[in-house]
Amino acid sequence: MKWRLIIDGPVDGARNMAVDRAVLYAHEQGEAPPTLRLYRWRVPTVTLGKFQRIEDVDTALCERLGIDIVRRPTGGKGVLHDDEVTYSVISGTRDSLPRGVAASYRVLCGALVEAYRTLGVDAELTSRPCGERGSGACYLHATNADLSLGAAKLSGSAQVWHHDSCLQQGSFVRTRDVEREARVFRLGEAEQAALIQRTVTLGDVLGEPPDDRVLHTVVTEAFERTLGIVMEPGVLSEAERVVADKGSAMFRVDTTTMSEVGKERK
Repeated sequence: MKWRLIIDGPVDGARNMAVDRAVLYAHEQGEAPPTLRLYRWRVPTVTLGKFQRIEDVDTALCERLGIDIVRRPTGGKGVLHDDEVTYSVISGTRDSLPRGVAASYRVLCGALVEAYRTLGVDAELTSRPCGERGSGACYLHATNADLSLGAAKLSGSAQVWHHDSCLQQGSFVRTRDVEREARVFRLGEAEQAALIQRTVTLGDVLGEPPDDRVLHTVVTEAFERTLGIVMEPGVLSEAERVVADKGSAMFRVDTTTMSEVGKERK
């Protein structure tokens, strides 16, 4: 089976979310192939889960530090994206992806585990004891889609299904500024300490984290091996670009008014 591979340069957060949503809708309508997209962020960006409260984030601090805030189309808690490569996978039942969150996580995260192991990181798909339930930070919560190294969380993933098509988002984190992340998500001292103890980055494990080119190659080949597919480099269709252009505004959060232009609740 052939998949489309899209590798994008850094753009703003609302655009990144709008592109992922546009591909999801195009796939659901039978107008786009299963797609792996790898991308970056123009500036550090907080993505809030689809139903998460804006109040979980210190919006005034984000404004001062030049951190954007957007809302993901997927669920979960807040993530501060910075020194990382982010991925999105759009696939569905017609591509042999099993229906249901738990089963589809196992399939797609299997490719992520393979990518980490190729890099020399002995990652596993595992649920760890849940962290502070009141925290708005994703990396203090455990789910059945966590990739972990021992007891430490490497990354999490979030999904949304639209009919028989699925969008999964996650990231390969090179380094993390724990103090800044703690301030952004209003974490107390105990929670900040937990963030240090219960999370790990590629830089922590490898010393010198891989660059974009290496990550793109490793992740792409891991998906090919694990899913038995062939990746073909591609770009958005004109229809997908139009939908993304029209949809960017709905994911943007105005930190000066703590309002959202058009939060999607579908």
